[in-house]
Amino acid sequence: MTLILEAVVFGVLTGGVYALMASGLTLIFGVMRIINVGHGALVILGAYLSFALLRSAHIDPFLSLIVTMPAMFALGVVLQLVFIRPLKEDREALSVLVTYALALGIEGLLGFLFSDNLVQLTAWYETASFAVFGFHIAYVYVFGFALCIAILAGIFLMLYRTTFGSAVRATMLNRTAAQLVGVNVDRVSAIAFGIGVSTAAAGGVIFGMTNAFNPGSHYDLISRLLTIIVLGGLGSLRGAVIAAVGMLIIEDVTAVVISPVWASFAFFLLLVIVLVVRPQGLYGIRVRERI
Repeated sequence: MTLILEAVVFGVLTGGVYALMASGLTLIFGVMRIINVGHGALVILGAYLSFALLRSAHIDPFLSLIVTMPAMFALGVVLQLVFIRPLKEDREALSVLVTYALALGIEGLLGFLFSDNLVQLTAWYETASFAVFGFHIAYVYVFGFALCIAILAGIFLMLYRTTFGSAVRATMLNRTAAQLVGVNVDRVSAIAFGIGVSTAAAGGVIFGMTNAFNPGSHYDLISRLLTIIVLGGLGSLRGAVIAAVGMLIIEDVTAVVISPVWASFAFFLLLVIVLVVRPQGLYGIRVRERI
């Protein structure tokens, strides 16, 4: 019973990290209807930026977010203006090709600068832990989960308590109608893309402290993030959070109760069942506007 409780606790803690990373991906899709398959590479880029600051200036990985999140936000705005905004026809299909090319470019640049060796972010709380319910939890998971909750809460407050958030939600619901009522959808899209990329920086720090990574780590990461947003419903932040936490709990409990070999299979089986019943995902909508 203790092992199952431990699996649930770690599933919630790590699920929060994946929820943070997936929130940026689903926000970008909701606003612009593009599939950013380069999001995993941006997460790894964020991890390497913190790694570079740690190695060169000995800045704590979490403190480095003061630098990396604004930098990644600016990068996201530039990427949207240069690579995404020019896409007019067949945006969803073309966005896959464009963002995949960006992912390959980021991977190649990181490989050139840092090599392909595995690295990991380190700090005193990486291995320090405390006991609860008969097992130990590393402080890094608690700190990371707290950061995820804070950022996700900030995103939800922005969406539902600000004028800009209203513009974002209007654009997500119907881009053309939002334009007709005076919303500058191009400006909203650029800022939303920047926010999505900045969350990748935060997710990259926590991912980099709990996993060894190299420039090619984004392949497995993006597959998991895409699975999460499909299960939660494309464009749904609430769905992404619930799907991420549920995914990690199911995987961790299955690994303990049955076998680690079956962990991923159990989740993907649930994904198939949910999509058979609700093809649009848990909180997605069935029909989306074509632009």
